[in-house]
Amino acid sequence: MNATPRVLAVLDELLASVAPGRRGALWHLAEQGRELDANVVRLPPDAGVGEHQEDVLDVLLVVLAGEGSLRTGTGETLRLAPTEVVWLPRTSRRALLAGPEGLTYLTVHRRRPGLTVKPAVRAPAYEGGEAPCMLDLVCARCGRLSADRAPKFCSACGEAFPER
Repeated sequence: MNATPRVLAVLDELLASVAPGRRGALWHLAEQGRELDANVVRLPPDAGVGEHQEDVLDVLLVVLAGEGSLRTGTGETLRLAPTEVVWLPRTSRRALLAGPEGLTYLTVHRRRPGLTVKPAVRAPAYEGGEAPCMLDLVCARCGRLSADRAPKFCSACGEAFPER
């Protein structure tokens, strides 16, 4: 069955309905079977998100309204204004500070896999000869077998595969 595109939110309407002092997620992508996560976040005037680091996922940040600044791990400060698109690469340190009118932004990133209990993986039965060694395709962090024959990063947890 094919998925059907549809409108999930009208951002002008969403932003117009928000109380001025409201903080936090105003909207999030919640569709079943998705491979992305997305959030619209509002910081009230002069509020911030403390310095933090995302070790697994790249994040795309799009400024929708207001102004603010993003302090990088190197101490550089980026000014944020509406329509600016910022790439936050995985392992980068950053902190956000809203300006006097607040800051509203959209973030988009690959969906984090949910925590699940998985049964032990059993090796398939091979008849005749030895099975091909695929250890170089297994993620050292989460144990997932990559479908890519020359993986750079694990699609489940983002861990870098060793250089070949």
